[in-house]
Amino acid sequence: MTVLDQEHLTSLIGEIEDYARAYGLDFFPVIFEMLDYEGINMVASYGGFPTRYPHWRFGMQYEYMQKSYGYGLHKIYEMVINNNPCYAYLLNSNQIVDQKLVIAHVYAHCDFFKNNAYFKNTNRRMMDEMANHGNRVADYMSTYGRDLVEDFIDVCSSLENLIDPNALFEPTERREDRAPDDAPPPRDVARLKSKSYMDPFINPPAYLEQQRKAQEEAHARQQFPSRPAKDVLRFLIEYAPLPNWKRDILSMIREEGYYFAPQAQTKIMNEGWASYWHEKIMTEKALRASELVDFADHHSSTLAVHPGQLNPYKLGYELFHDIERRWNTGCFGKDYDECDDIARKAAWKRDAGEGREKIFQVRAIYNDMTFVDEFLTEEFCRQHKLFTYSLNERNGRYEIADRDFRAVKEKLLFQLTNLGHPYVTVVDANFDNRGELYLKHRFDGVELRTDYAKATMEALYRVWTRPVHVQTVSSEAAVVLTYDGTTHRERALSAAEAA
Repeated sequence: MTVLDQEHLTSLIGEIEDYARAYGLDFFPVIFEMLDYEGINMVASYGGFPTRYPHWRFGMQYEYMQKSYGYGLHKIYEMVINNNPCYAYLLNSNQIVDQKLVIAHVYAHCDFFKNNAYFKNTNRRMMDEMANHGNRVADYMSTYGRDLVEDFIDVCSSLENLIDPNALFEPTERREDRAPDDAPPPRDVARLKSKSYMDPFINPPAYLEQQRKAQEEAHARQQFPSRPAKDVLRFLIEYAPLPNWKRDILSMIREEGYYFAPQAQTKIMNEGWASYWHEKIMTEKALRASELVDFADHHSSTLAVHPGQLNPYKLGYELFHDIERRWNTGCFGKDYDECDDIARKAAWKRDAGEGREKIFQVRAIYNDMTFVDEFLTEEFCRQHKLFTYSLNERNGRYEIADRDFRAVKEKLLFQLTNLGHPYVTVVDANFDNRGELYLKHRFDGVELRTDYAKATMEALYRVWTRPVHVQTVSSEAAVVLTYDGTTHRERALSAAEAA
């Protein structure tokens, strides 16, 4: 095994960068750092940000990675951070061919970060921002005590998925959850027209005062927020009774949640794009004959498919190749889509030559859900033998459930919806006029896990400080889960209440 010295590494980076740019990849400057396995495990445990705030879960993750590496269960070849400049970490024990492959893979990731629409509004100075978060949390720990601050970070971390990823596309955040005090005051009570001397009889003062009070009470009772608030964390930051230091920590968790959200939204595309380009750069430009076997071994392991698991590298890589092939051979458009002759479609070939242009366009404007919805075709599904699986209750084994294209695509899209998390909104922050928090889970066929739901409600109670209610579906019946700070309860809803 040959370890690269700094001069050789710099030369190799420059060579691969030139190849990447010649293919049309466009990226921010990239800073590479070479680390040993302990260093790269440490950086990985912090999510790629070594200056992140201190917390016990990062140490736990580091211990897991160290033991996993020691037992040969995993190996981190690279890590790249969406930033300007981008930061990438390389493992110093990799062979030269692996380093070349990884560097090519990194440049493709950086191109994706810079040019995909879902990263457009992410913080490109997140390395600095994470350091700021770390300093602020350290200050709070020295002021209020490490245990108290870590305990509140635990609470916030259990709520970090309660955001609205689509808010990244709004130039300014919506004021969808305006407080009652900010709502327009009630108008004056309507008066009947009359002569001045008849007004006390036509519009009795006692009656007008009664109507005015009724309007004010109705105004005070109006639902808040006026429409469901998808960004639950933002709602809590603005309206939960928190001291400033806790509000600041919750804001940090929310900011980091929005930073990482596009990566979860584009995992299949991002890894597929990087795998596509590292293969092309290596096989067409950077690979030497003596490195072929090692490259093939590493590349094939990256794209390996294990039973019952979705490999985002493999699916994204194959879809990008399929898109390029289809747009090069004209297998798209109205004529092709409406052709119902399987043999004719299989032999379809027109010299369109638009494949490379198309994959760059796809890279720019799609996320995983729209990518799969648009380009996962029945032919692709059949060619790659995709299927759904489920647990056989009789023998306790997972078995193939369906090979039908529609079932496969529906299952995959379902897994990608809302980043795979339950869709929960705040619908009433003054439930029963007692200041209690009422949320609604949009049931889409999968019930909430009871243990997760209870833990989340306990965290919400810690932040809101009043009882928390969640409307959902359990055993095909509408129910409300309630936590009052000490006890969890469940109440069935009538059809009228559930509407």
